[in-house]
Amino acid sequence: MLTDERRPAPAAIPPPAEAVRRRRRPWPTVALFLSPALFLFGLLVLTPIVVAAYASFFNWNGFGAPSNFVGLDNFRRLLTDEIFVGDLRRTLLLITLSLGIQIPISLALAMLLNEPLRGRRVYRMLFFAPYVLSEVVTAVLFTMVFSPNQGLIAGTWLADTDTVMYALFFVISWKYFGFHTILYLAGRQSIPPELHDAAAMDGAGPWQAFRHITLPLLGPTIRISVFLSVLGTIQLFDMVWVLTGGGPIRSSETLAVTMFQEGFKRYHVGYASAISMVIFLISVTFGLLYQRFVLRRDLEGAVTTMGDQR
Repeated sequence: MLTDERRPAPAAIPPPAEAVRRRRRPWPTVALFLSPALFLFGLLVLTPIVVAAYASFFNWNGFGAPSNFVGLDNFRRLLTDEIFVGDLRRTLLLITLSLGIQIPISLALAMLLNEPLRGRRVYRMLFFAPYVLSEVVTAVLFTMVFSPNQGLIAGTWLADTDTVMYALFFVISWKYFGFHTILYLAGRQSIPPELHDAAAMDGAGPWQAFRHITLPLLGPTIRISVFLSVLGTIQLFDMVWVLTGGGPIRSSETLAVTMFQEGFKRYHVGYASAISMVIFLISVTFGLLYQRFVLRRDLEGAVTTMGDQR
């Protein structure tokens, strides 16, 4: 009888053919299905970015091929352009108002709509309805609302340089607060009710439960909401263009409106391209930093590796 040392090792069982096929990376199939999407992405996203970056180094009016190379002069001009610097201040003002007023109000409405109110489904529909409208339709609607003679809101809100930005923020909030409200409401309803029941049994009041349970668990939703709000404000264009056209006296222009004015109204396409690159760099920088330092914990819980899937 053979001992354990002398007993021959059992032959390795070959893996099933199906498992072998799964382990193989079907790169030709992946490339075949991704090629149309990659082609469209390169044509409609990457190509305009490259063309704008190239044109930003020229003094170009948009006709013919760029030939008057000026290097970084367009970017140096941005630093001394009062309109562009004012665009940055106005964008920062809208972001501050959105984070300080619009987001908290949306959160409060979401908490209210989560309560067993009579007709709350109707309220949810009414609050979300403005978001369904396009920005152009919203701007046209509020052009009539703010009309000095026949408007529902008396005064020259859109014609006064001191009030036009606050009127613009009011319209933006009316358009988007329903989106944030529904976002927070969905996050609130995903919290297990057992947590609040346990807190109530321990004697916690509504405010304590909101502060120590609801708000922390809504953290990922709030962070995403802030992310979308900031990026949307940086790229704001069509609502401002239809509502005020950047006036009066260019006091309501945003970065995108100034880019459009310089490129398609004054034919300073090279300078407008430089503005577009600044908008792109601001958006990308904010997005990367926000994901790196704010969304990092949320993304780590959502991303899986190939090893985890196996």
